[in-house]
Amino acid sequence: MRRLFLCLLLLGALPAAAAEISVLSAGAMEPGLERAAAGFRQATGEQVRIAYATAPQLRLRIEAGQRPDLLIAPAGLIRDLAATGRLAGESLPLGRVGVGIAVRQDAPLPEIQDEQGLREALRSADSVVFNRASTGLYLDRLFERMGLAAAIAPKAHRYATGAEVMEHLLHGSGREIGFGASTEILMVPGLRLIGPLPPGLQNYTTYSAALLPGASGPATALLRYLAGPAGRAALEAGGVAPPQTP
Repeated sequence: MRRLFLCLLLLGALPAAAAEISVLSAGAMEPGLERAAAGFRQATGEQVRIAYATAPQLRLRIEAGQRPDLLIAPAGLIRDLAATGRLAGESLPLGRVGVGIAVRQDAPLPEIQDEQGLREALRSADSVVFNRASTGLYLDRLFERMGLAAAIAPKAHRYATGAEVMEHLLHGSGREIGFGASTEILMVPGLRLIGPLPPGLQNYTTYSAALLPGASGPATALLRYLAGPAGRAALEAGGVAPPQTP
C-alpha cells in the first residue's frame, strides 16, 4: 500500500502533458507552415499537429463540425466562415502563394516567359494537368480569356488535389504541363518548377489564419507567432510571399 501511495505521489508531481494545438490548413501552405511550426515548438515547447486539405475540403470539414484550434485557408473562405459565426475573433493574413508551372524533371523545358510562350506550351503539350480547387478555377477563367479553353478541354486532366496533379505529372509521358501552387511543386522530387505564370497572368491566393471557438491559449500564441517576424520568415523560406499591405 505504501509503495502504491508513493507511486501515485510521484505521478502527481510530474507536469501534465501539454495538449497539442490542432491546425487545419490549405495544402499550399505546407512547406512554410512546417518550418514555422518547428520554430514555434522550439521557442515554446508546445506541440502542433497539422492536417492539410484543399479549400473546398476545408469548407466541408468546418461546416460539418470539425473544430481545430486554428484554421489556415484562402482569405475569402475565412471571410465566409466568419460571416456564419464558425470562427472566433479576428483573422490575420499570413501571405500569398502564386500559380506555378511544372513539368517532369527529365522533360523538355518550354520557354514560358510571356503570354505567347504560355500559349505555345499549352498547344504543344500532350495534356494539361491542374486541380479543381482555387488554382483550377482561376485557370479556367485564364484559358477562357486567352481563347484557349476549347483547345485545352479535350486534353485537360483535372484532379481534386494538388498531390494528384503532381502524381499524374510524375508518371506521365513527359510531355505534360501542369499547374499548381508553386509551394506544392517545390516539394515534389522528380518535378521541376519552370516558373510562375508570366507577368500580367499571375494570380495570388492570399491565406489567412483564424481561431475557432474554444481554441486554447497556446493556439492564440501560435497565431501571433505565424503573423510575427519569425513566423513570416519561416513562411517566406517555404515560398509564401508576404501579404499585400493595404
